[in-house]
Amino acid sequence: MDDGVPHKDDVLHRTAKLTTDDVLEKDNAVPDLDVPRAHHDMGGVSKYICEPVDIAPHALTDFDKEVDALRQILGMKGVMTVDELRRGVEAIPEADYHRLTYYRRWIRSITATLLRKGVITEAELAAALAHT
Repeated sequence: MDDGVPHKDDVLHRTAKLTTDDVLEKDNAVPDLDVPRAHHDMGGVSKYICEPVDIAPHALTDFDKEVDALRQILGMKGVMTVDELRRGVEAIPEADYHRLTYYRRWIRSITATLLRKGVITEAELAAALAHT
């Protein structure tokens, strides 16, 4: 029965016939390496690959755990998506982005999203920060 959906065997057979030349751009050119990148897009940039990545397990701080829990709760409640978190992190100005730790970027994104959506007000945020 032909339901218009390619069958797995057909897809695998066609995929197996692809060569490297089929996948690369015309004339085997390297894709646009000169295209400007956003400051958070650091993959392959030599100034960021000078040091080996520390892959040793490390403990999360209480702050890290709290931010992660907050993000999960906001997601479960439908208040904020991971896509909004990512967009917020990517919108952080470059100097701040490189200065902040991973979870400090998250809390900055979460805060900006909650303010933008009107979930909290600047006055409420200021009052809460005054009590810390």
